[in-house]
Amino acid sequence: MSRYTLHETFVVHQYSIEEWEAEPHNHNYFEIIFVEKGNGYHTINGVRFPYKENNIFLLSPEDTHHFEIKKHSQFTYFKFTELLFSSKVNLPDRKYWLQRIEQLLHHPNIIPGDVISHEDDRSIIWDIHNLVLDEFKNEKIYYQEIISNAISTILSIIFRNISAKYIANQREIPVIHTKIDLILSHIRQHVYDNDLTKISYLANKFNMSQSSISTYFKRKTGESIHQYVTKYKMKLVEYRLQHTEFTIAEIAYQLGYTDESHLTKTFKKYFAMSPKQYRKELTPSN
Repeated sequence: MSRYTLHETFVVHQYSIEEWEAEPHNHNYFEIIFVEKGNGYHTINGVRFPYKENNIFLLSPEDTHHFEIKKHSQFTYFKFTELLFSSKVNLPDRKYWLQRIEQLLHHPNIIPGDVISHEDDRSIIWDIHNLVLDEFKNEKIYYQEIISNAISTILSIIFRNISAKYIANQREIPVIHTKIDLILSHIRQHVYDNDLTKISYLANKFNMSQSSISTYFKRKTGESIHQYVTKYKMKLVEYRLQHTEFTIAEIAYQLGYTDESHLTKTFKKYFAMSPKQYRKELTPSN
């Protein structure tokens, strides 16, 4: 299994190139890409759009992308995993940050592209970008804490812009959001709270009877609501086993399981091994 194996939790790469030679690819870490100079086209998950100087892109581990360079371009990549927000760094609530990142990167209605819609926010992020570069290069005292908090701030601003864009799109083109889209979006956003994904709650929220919403959901997705919620949780468990240092008990608590054994029993049904065995498989043997 391919994994992000660098010892560092945060890496900066800078490129100055005339032609993009890499094949379309994905990766196992997050990337914030800053376009320092140049223009051309950027394709993310098959969607092609122009890029220009000062654009900012956010890529999740599963995104596939490549550039078509028209004018000599310079890029700065901030590459990181959630370990940047681990207990080794004084961040108030890393569980909260993990939830925010997951909601941001698994949002079902985001169109790939430049993530900033408010130019004031763009200026703020570029200022923080300069701060991060300075801290990363000079490694002054407390530079790791400063970088982790700086990346947290950047993600908050990106989240604000994407959320605003999503809300605006809802107002402008409401017909594209069918009831099943809204139900799925609700489940993804509230998967951490069992009460908000119960059939009784969903039926009340979407003005349907429990039997009607169950039948409707099964017809649209091929799965029951319980199956969908469980499968989505298992994706999050797998993701956290791969990219965080949370214990199995902590992950169980975060995702609303009564205890570690309950999570382990469910995980085995999907992966044919326990979470501990799965994490051990990820660790290369010496």
